[in-house]
Amino acid sequence: MSENESKPKKSKRPFLRGLAVLLPSVLTLWLIVKAYQFIDSAIAEPINRGIRLGFTQIPNYFPSLADTFSMGPTPETLKNAAETANISSTDELALKELAHELFATSVDTWWIEHPWMNALGLLVAAIIVYMCGRLVGGFIGRALYRRIEKIMVAVPVIRKVYPYIKQLVDFLIADDDKPKFSRVVAVEYPRKGIWSVGFMTGNSLSTIESQLPDSITVFIPSSPTPFTGYTITVQKKDTIDLPITVEEAIRFAVSGGVLVPDHQSLTGLPRSEPAKMDETNPESD
Repeated sequence: MSENESKPKKSKRPFLRGLAVLLPSVLTLWLIVKAYQFIDSAIAEPINRGIRLGFTQIPNYFPSLADTFSMGPTPETLKNAAETANISSTDELALKELAHELFATSVDTWWIEHPWMNALGLLVAAIIVYMCGRLVGGFIGRALYRRIEKIMVAVPVIRKVYPYIKQLVDFLIADDDKPKFSRVVAVEYPRKGIWSVGFMTGNSLSTIESQLPDSITVFIPSSPTPFTGYTITVQKKDTIDLPITVEEAIRFAVSGGVLVPDHQSLTGLPRSEPAKMDETNPESD
């Protein structure tokens, strides 16, 4: 190979190494920021608007509280605003509406001047989620939850989407209803001589057990989306127990076999470590 042909390859290697080092961190931070922005705009901000709206109703229901904390407009401020708006001092209804507008403006101004109040929406959302979890843990809460689920699956459009979203959420978060993976196994699938990594989910169906004694059910995840795959039934003796966790097996499936657990790597190093290869490569820089 000529010198001119080898130079572009050498110049590409540091760039690719830089991408390999930076991309995981950058993408992780990007996902965290986007998740926070979504939660802040779609959950926290509506709650904050509701809280601010509740504050604006204080003069209507608790006028003494507004006066005690000097939350409402002063008589002088109200008089000046009425003159500007050409409202007569005898028009009580218009003055009341004007006072409400001034109070709402002061609440919004105070909220903007104290940006830490935006965290109140997140706190309220966390409390609501916690209370829902506590409620569903009781008998009445479970009955109410089952009733709501029946209504959800009865709606023509929602019933096409809700069951799949619930399965995904249960798989990722729920402790009680998500599939229980007993252990990670290797099984010859889709044919003899080809080994696939799967999750043992339990015993086989009784009809299959009668024809295939000591059989188990194994879920074979697909790559790069491990939430889909194939469910097969094999005899336990035809499987190999793998000493890796479910999380490590999922990473292995998502990465297409690139992310191998360190204790299962033949070299004892992560698969993404290129140092040994570069040492023996005459073209390495």
